[in-house]
Amino acid sequence: MKRFHVHVAVPDLQKAVRFYSTMFGAAPSVVKPDYAKWMLDDPRVNFAVSQRGGKAGVNHLGFQVDEAAELQEIHGRLRAADAGVTEETNVSCCYARSDKYWVTDPAGIAWESFHSLGTVPFYHGESPERGQGACCAPSQQASDAAACCTPSTEVQETGCCG
Repeated sequence: MKRFHVHVAVPDLQKAVRFYSTMFGAAPSVVKPDYAKWMLDDPRVNFAVSQRGGKAGVNHLGFQVDEAAELQEIHGRLRAADAGVTEETNVSCCYARSDKYWVTDPAGIAWESFHSLGTVPFYHGESPERGQGACCAPSQQASDAAACCTPSTEVQETGCCG
């Protein structure tokens, strides 16, 4: 089963948590110093906020799936849509380990399709000393490569058009 995913960058996490908890009528299921997530069933959405985005607003949209086969189905549709697809396997981001595919729609909005494999103790799954870096968006190298690709090519794991 699929769950819609929305990730919003916010300037003040505490204010965002209070606002969205009131709006959703539920407390977040995950709260970290820089991140919060609600796994809602009505509507069925994985809604996350963080202070990790560059500017406030929608960071990205996407679909979370329960099974690897569902992720492969979405990947097939993205390829059929001639979207430059960036694949990330077994990556750690947003306190979770996942397999995922990224695309950018014609309006420039990043879309993430992912299957969660487990949790990790840090935002990047690494020590906090590593800093913020890129997370919850395709790598800059892959984004640069996707921009140079023709619609019928795919971005490979190396970040090069193939």
